Amino acid sequence: MSAIKILLVENIHEVAKEKLIEEGFLVDLIPHAPAEEELNQLLKNYQVLGIRSKTEVTKKVLQNNTHLLAVGCFCIGTNQVDLKAALVEGIPVFNAPHSNTRSVAELVIAEMISLSRQLGDRNTKAHIGEWIKSAVGSREVRGKTLGIIGYGHIGSQVSVLAESMGLRVVFFDSIKKLPLGNAMVMSTLEDLLKISDFVTLHVPETLETKDMMGAKEFAAMKQGSYLINASRGTVVVIEDLVQALKSKHLAGCAIDVFPEEPASNKEKFKSPLQGVDNVILTPHIGGSTEEAQYAIGLEVAESFRRYLKIGSTSGAVNFPNVDLPVKHGASRLLNVHKNQPGVLGEINSIISKAGANIEGQYLSTNETIGYLVMDVHSSHAQGLATEIEKLSRSIRTRVVF
Repeated sequence: MSAIKILLVENIHEVAKEKLIEEGFLVDLIPHAPAEEELNQLLKNYQVLGIRSKTEVTKKVLQNNTHLLAVGCFCIGTNQVDLKAALVEGIPVFNAPHSNTRSVAELVIAEMISLSRQLGDRNTKAHIGEWIKSAVGSREVRGKTLGIIGYGHIGSQVSVLAESMGLRVVFFDSIKKLPLGNAMVMSTLEDLLKISDFVTLHVPETLETKDMMGAKEFAAMKQGSYLINASRGTVVVIEDLVQALKSKHLAGCAIDVFPEEPASNKEKFKSPLQGVDNVILTPHIGGSTEEAQYAIGLEVAESFRRYLKIGSTSGAVNFPNVDLPVKHGASRLLNVHKNQPGVLGEINSIISKAGANIEGQYLSTNETIGYLVMDVHSSHAQGLATEIEKLSRSIRTRVVF
């Protein structure tokens, strides 16, 4: 295990490096998001990569670095990784779907109140000496309706917090979800938009969600309502949002994610939303709390440990999920192969010819690959792995203990 080198980029929390070093891995941590060519060069010296949201792991990067064992996204989203290309190369991709849930939910609640009280504009004016003491356009959130689009981990947490503050909560999700508390499910997006005082987005970036909030949807929203987006920048058509705000159909918005974002804190940020009244712009900080980053570091580091040391792929977003206990007294072989008939028979034939006894075997497949975990009683496990690796349909084989 000490031979495995891990590269962590984008200032991933130091706890991830500490935990992985404790497990015997060699770990380097760099502060920025490498561009494609730099990443290609860097990965020649590493077997595992950890990223956040800004590093693009493209098909080219993956095909040029087929020696990679795993990729970890120290965040919720994985759209910055070509998941299909990673799957074809036998590289599982892990993420942290739970660790920053509370942080994002709290930001949404804070932004909802801030918009309703026009805190962004009043704060800015106070800083330049203007005293705007007025109740006009300033309202409580209690008794209002919050519409949540996407009722997953974050959306449902927002639901609970909002209801405790006296809001009525409705939600829409393309997948059937169990409502929490008194939240009510809406049958269509349009039904949600027309009754909500606040609309908050919590959807992944997919073909279906791209540009899902445009001129038609803004027109369907209540006059004087607010939009909050802490999900993905491509979900909202920014130019249409600007028009809805300038026409005063919408009373304000809070945007944390954008279609195009600076690659680092040194680059300038530009958006058509700059300078528009009652608009809160934040630099993709929904999950950027010390607590969330610490928890994310622990979560993905643990996924790395379990995969690299025992072969568990539980939680991988692009890979058959296998989670088996350690079997003492046996060697564990991991094999990724093309999902075609007869591969398992070929592998078992190699084991049989070597006179090795299979203590346990588990195979999980998807449409592209098969992932085989075998515990064998043999003093020649590495030799068996080498023979299995030679099979024409094997993608990668290794021994973990």
